[in-house]
Amino acid sequence: MTEIAFYHLEKSPLEQVLPKLLEKTLGAGKRALVLAGSERRVEALTGVLWTYEQGSWLAHGTEQDGSPEDQPVWLTAADDNLNGAEFLFLTDGATSERVGDYERCFELFDGRDAAAVDAARSRWKAYGDAGHDLTYWRQTEAGGWQKKQD
Repeated sequence: MTEIAFYHLEKSPLEQVLPKLLEKTLGAGKRALVLAGSERRVEALTGVLWTYEQGSWLAHGTEQDGSPEDQPVWLTAADDNLNGAEFLFLTDGATSERVGDYERCFELFDGRDAAAVDAARSRWKAYGDAGHDLTYWRQTEAGGWQKKQD
């Protein structure tokens, strides 16, 4: 089963959290698929990955760039693993019918949006019922992450 980690974004927005998680993913030698809610959001996130920090750069691509097999991070609104990613990042409430095809899945949801929290709770239950290994991470006051203990 896939290890699914829920990241409850309360202190920092997705635009700050996603690049750091992708850095760790690439540092672990893994490929990532970032599934966004729309093509417009894909373009916004690709802009973030170019500019999130002075002097930083994350190799990534989108459908506009082509050659997904050459991209260690692929941003898309389509539920297709065209770059052979081992890790799936679900953003903006995007869902995938292929979660079980990945080693790890990261559910990133906005804790300040009641509808997003409710949707994440529903997905948590569905994933648990399907037998996936679930973890829940909450942002700390210092900006780090704390894993909720069972």
